[in-house]
Amino acid sequence: MVLKSFDVLVEKVKSFPEPKRVVVAAAGDAHTLEAIKEAVDEGIVTPVLVGDKAKIVEIAAEIGLTVAEDDIYDAPDAVEAAQKAVALIHEGKGDFIMKGKLETAQILKPVVNKETGLGTGRVMSHFVLDEIPNYHKLIVTTDGGMMTYPTLEQKKDIIVNTVETLKAIGYENPKVACVAAVEKVNPKMPETVEADALKQMNLNGEIKDCIVEGPISLDIALSKEIADLKGFDSPVAGDADVILVPNIQVGNILGKSITVIAGGNMAGFIVGAQVPIVLTSRGSSAKEKYLSLVLAAAVTAGK
Repeated sequence: MVLKSFDVLVEKVKSFPEPKRVVVAAAGDAHTLEAIKEAVDEGIVTPVLVGDKAKIVEIAAEIGLTVAEDDIYDAPDAVEAAQKAVALIHEGKGDFIMKGKLETAQILKPVVNKETGLGTGRVMSHFVLDEIPNYHKLIVTTDGGMMTYPTLEQKKDIIVNTVETLKAIGYENPKVACVAAVEKVNPKMPETVEADALKQMNLNGEIKDCIVEGPISLDIALSKEIADLKGFDSPVAGDADVILVPNIQVGNILGKSITVIAGGNMAGFIVGAQVPIVLTSRGSSAKEKYLSLVLAAAVTAGK
């Protein structure tokens, strides 16, 4: 199965027999709770809210969000709220976490704690699902928000994280494009060398359940017509499901270009932890937060 649009994903999640429980850290934030309310109204999530209880109750009343008394935990301090959110996952009180009104570092610190956190032994990476107006299906970009300058081994982990996440929502053999500025290996361009190494890992079975191509330029990965003009023959050409970027700078710029310049929609979270961590930025719209909740619910249901 390949997702053509977010509408398809939303309908898929709405058909699930029961909602998933999202633990929101520092939940006293209107935009976050508005996204939660939309997901609640559609039967996608049940919220477990951690933060300044008085503020949470006030905002919930203003927007018409009903939350069970037992599902609101008073933790006015952001650090305390983040720690409590992680603890609630360990207690089986939630299926995934969402960041509310706190800094990214504050939520990630208890998540990555080696003794009490949610690590799995692999790197954690940022998974973004994009809906682009002129592309024929949804596409993943990774990693533009977590790993800054990943090593070859870390890029391998990012691909594994991404493939496992896509498998959880129904993908069988996603096509991964390790993008660079050129399509040939050039020792002076490390990203091309590593892209080729990742392709070889895929061919020899070290990276499974996907097709990895690289180095490959972005235009070839997204356009079969351009691939044909350039004589690039690959099942990934013009049909990529995943764009693996060489570093966070490329990923960040590409992601913002998709939403701001191209008018695309996105949903994203941290993968590689025991549960998804919905970690939208301060500039994220309520729609992006809502779609990220939908995506996290879908992935949680598929695991």
